[in-house]
Amino acid sequence: MFIQTDRLIIRDLEMTDGIIFSNMASDGGLSEIWPDTIWTGSSWMNGWLAEARQLAERDDPTVDYLSYTLVKKETQEVIGSVGCSYYEDLEKIGIVYFIGTQYRNHGYATEAIKAYASYFLQHYKQDEIIATIRENNTPSWRAIEKAGFVLTAQKRYRDLGDEEEQMYRFYRYKK
Repeated sequence: MFIQTDRLIIRDLEMTDGIIFSNMASDGGLSEIWPDTIWTGSSWMNGWLAEARQLAERDDPTVDYLSYTLVKKETQEVIGSVGCSYYEDLEKIGIVYFIGTQYRNHGYATEAIKAYASYFLQHYKQDEIIATIRENNTPSWRAIEKAGFVLTAQKRYRDLGDEEEQMYRFYRYKK
């Protein structure tokens, strides 16, 4: 996978990305994605990266999660990730992404979301991709909205990692 935007490159994961992702998670800024950010990242992160790379080779978003690395074009810094995950309970494929704390509020998430959603709808035989975002995660749902996703519902939902139901916003991006 290789996508270029004005400021970003979206590429396949590399094993060296794990150290950077672990550092991003260590400040607690990715606790919604990885609730247990106490780990230092070496064995857990390496296992996750190896699995994610294998799933990307299979390239089947209707079964697996697919994750790719976001790189700032100008500096070649790894700044986050974008991809998708199959929601068994919703029977839909949803976009997933994260941006390291120091790179937030610069429009990188919106740029990555637009690029990946467009790629997704062109590359796979799907007519939509969804997003589920906690109501209290205002920066994330604003980025999704700026990327062209349309709000379809606000309701209580229990996502993976949630101990109990919380208020979520549900979005859809269609061809």
